[in-house]
Amino acid sequence: MTLTDPRAAAPAARQILPAEERHAAELAFLAAHDDGPRPPGWALTPRAVVTFVCGSAGEQLELPKDRRTAGTGGAALPARMAVSAKFVGERALVERCVVTLAGERGLLLVGEPGTAKSMLSELLAAAVCGTSALTVQGTAGTSEDAFRYGWNYALLLAQGPSRQALVDSPVLTAMRSGRVARIEEITRCLPEVQDALVSLLSDRRVNVPELADTPDGTVAAAPGFTVIATANLRDRGVSEMSAALKRRFNFETVGPIADAETETALVRRQAVAAVQRAGAAFAVDDSVLDALVTVFRDLRSGRSAEGWDVERPGTVLSTAEAVQVAASLGVAAAYLPAGDVLDLVPGHLLGVVRKDDPADHGRLLGYWDGPVRRRAEDGSAMWRRLWDLRETLR
Repeated sequence: MTLTDPRAAAPAARQILPAEERHAAELAFLAAHDDGPRPPGWALTPRAVVTFVCGSAGEQLELPKDRRTAGTGGAALPARMAVSAKFVGERALVERCVVTLAGERGLLLVGEPGTAKSMLSELLAAAVCGTSALTVQGTAGTSEDAFRYGWNYALLLAQGPSRQALVDSPVLTAMRSGRVARIEEITRCLPEVQDALVSLLSDRRVNVPELADTPDGTVAAAPGFTVIATANLRDRGVSEMSAALKRRFNFETVGPIADAETETALVRRQAVAAVQRAGAAFAVDDSVLDALVTVFRDLRSGRSAEGWDVERPGTVLSTAEAVQVAASLGVAAAYLPAGDVLDLVPGHLLGVVRKDDPADHGRLLGYWDGPVRRRAEDGSAMWRRLWDLRETLR
């Protein structure tokens, strides 16, 4: 029997589409729906950007008849559309972010890992300028070239400094085109690299000394250019931002989801999507997801839903981690079915909790000896089963 690679004849596919492609229909609809004033270079009005990120709360927005052919290539747009909520958080936070960007000021989203800072950054960039691709991933190895420019050294050696040999960074591309540049994990960059942004955000231009005597010697930012950066609170002290750079950003803190029901719905929605991308149907019972999110929320806050004190692990038990565990349960149920999927929960939780500090293993056992045992004693069959699984945590 000859084995063939199933990918050979399959069309090129992508696991995750960028926000501007994933939500292209909504972006086109909102661009036609709201014809109010727009800041220079913006694809949508500020009000439409907020609606895109936060949704229309189930309301069907209606498009006037004379705007229903304003889609890409003159394609017809739907007469009505309910815009989905993509970010779970305070609408006031999103509005402040949009106002910051409309004023062409840098926006810095800070918070614990897994609180959807990157997702909010991507959504804002896609709605404001139509692309979220002008992104720099901050690391200890990120150089100043990632914020300014580099060179095609083959062309540089062949013909000397020229516009053709210049390689624009994502930030410089955003400056030339009046778009939003995104910088992920800015505090992971070394301080001297971060400081390259100070003049960019104040002078709004980049000088290219090698091209000083040419029209390309200075690149000035086009209207609409701004920067969205993200930083994890857990990275404080890694590469602290200078006071000069901090002054050029408006800081907005993105916190965990406050409501348990909302968080559970988000975990289910994203886990379902992840399992579907893996080629399977999601078959994890809602009660299991409820228990999973309850454990995450209790350990994250240091207090159970009933008000009992809980020793918090040192690791971050974010909503994003809960999604990953729920997706893993879904994949296991689909491809490796063996008994009750609830039996897999303690092992996956242990894998999450022990990431940073081995002592967190004991804290998870303490949670089992506290809230899990008490709920089991109160008569809950599911929590009784979890209590019976305590030995799997050793």
